Order: sequence, then structure tokens, then C-alpha cells
Amino acid sequence: MNKPIIFYDGDCGFCNRTVQFVLDHEKNHEVHFCALQSDFAKAFFRQQGIEEMDLSTFYFWDTNQLNNRSTAALKVMNYLRFPYQFGKIGWLVPRFLRDGVYAFIAKRRMRLAGSFCALPTPEQRIRFLI
Repeated sequence: MNKPIIFYDGDCGFCNRTVQFVLDHEKNHEVHFCALQSDFAKAFFRQQGIEEMDLSTFYFWDTNQLNNRSTAALKVMNYLRFPYQFGKIGWLVPRFLRDGVYAFIAKRRMRLAGSFCALPTPEQRIRFLI
């Protein structure tokens, strides 16, 4: 797979807001999106040797490696416009601390944003893999 893909929990309002944020602030409109509950995601993860995905985890395929949690979020920053790329300063924080903050947020993700569904434009919709 030679395109960047964000894998997210399609039933999570916080996750859908994150997808909408990327859609609104990406540089080159090259990121694709896929709900973890989709057939495409299940097949993709099986190809990667992962039989069961963690729905509380954000995954990012950067065309050659599957990243998760805070590392996935930081890698997505490469695809965002200025000033959001400043978020890459997070690389200075040790992974165990970044992932600790990630786990704290992930545990509360359903309460943080309530229900929300990303509404892509027709042009954006073609980048959603099902």
C-alpha cells in the first residue's frame, strides 16, 4: 500500500473529529482514512500479522510502516499545513510519556467529544477506504 492511511475508530466522536481536523488542515490531500471496523482495515491488519485491532488505538500507515498511538499522531503532523506542523516538537518527549498521555486521552475519548460524524466532501469521500 503506497498511500498514507489513518485508521480510526469509526464509532468514536473524538476519533471522527480528529479525521475532520486532518481533512481541514492537511497540505496536499494525500492522506486516506479507514475505520477500524471496515473490511479493508481487517484485511490490511491481517496482512500486517495483526489479528485483532485495538479500537482505542489510533494507527497510521506511512506507506511502509504501521505506527500507533502517539507515534502515529506525530507522523500525521508531516501531512498538515503550517502552523500545525509545530506539533512535531512532541518528538522531543520520550515515547513512554507521550503514550501515557495518549492512553489517558484514549481511555476518555468517548466522553471528550460525544457523538460526531466526519462529513467529507464528495472530493474527500474518495479517500475513505471501506
